[in-house]
Amino acid sequence: MTKASRKSGTYQRIVERIFLDRYQDGVTEIPFERHDLPSAAEALGLPRPKNLGDVIYSLRYRTKLPEAILATQPEGLEWVIEGRGTASYAFVLGPPSRIDPNPQLMSIKIPEATPEVVSAHALSDEQALLAKVRYNRLIDVFLGLAAYSLQNHLKTSVPDLGPMEIDEVYVGVDRNGAQYVIPVQAKGGADWLSTVQTKQDIRCCGVRYPDLICRPVSAQFVADDRIALFELGEADDGIRVIEERHYRLVPAADIEPSDLALYRR
Repeated sequence: MTKASRKSGTYQRIVERIFLDRYQDGVTEIPFERHDLPSAAEALGLPRPKNLGDVIYSLRYRTKLPEAILATQPEGLEWVIEGRGTASYAFVLGPPSRIDPNPQLMSIKIPEATPEVVSAHALSDEQALLAKVRYNRLIDVFLGLAAYSLQNHLKTSVPDLGPMEIDEVYVGVDRNGAQYVIPVQAKGGADWLSTVQTKQDIRCCGVRYPDLICRPVSAQFVADDRIALFELGEADDGIRVIEERHYRLVPAADIEPSDLALYRR
């Protein structure tokens, strides 16, 4: 078993213990505190996690919840972990949260504009993804407006949610003069996109940028060096995908007249 697998298994056992200690039939929300994580580890005879925040992150975006928790989910619903203030969380029962790219969607070729020196020195998949989205103006292309990067890795705090981080924040303007704030969630490697972060991003933008129209975007690398972009929005039953596009960054010479003819249609 690899070190990553052992760590993932430890995280699952800790979270399972916290959940099962509090679960009752019919509940839709189970609150817990950050200090419950090391307490559960001690009760199970497990080492205390060095990074308590990584436990929550992993069970949101990297590792599925334990089978004992999944077994309590009604059909069509699933448990997710949401923030409830500083060092406070809750298991919340709601619609499926994972956002997966559609493998059948056509890829749109875009001339690659990322400086090679940037690509060569990106320190992580997430950083490389954010850089490619930024240098190739993919937010502008995707949303059909002029967008400008305002800040990346914005660390802030939102009432009732607690500390949070937005991977990158754009502001934009359309041809009618309407102004937008665009929080971008980016995931690379084995991590997956989740509506949990989108929900947080929307709440944050509502507090920090109340006069701007919020249009949250999620970005992910997919097979064959494609970039999947999703626009998401709030519906009566939770966060839903409004639009999805896949872009392939290629040398300009690789875009054939047949491609341009296809895009015109």
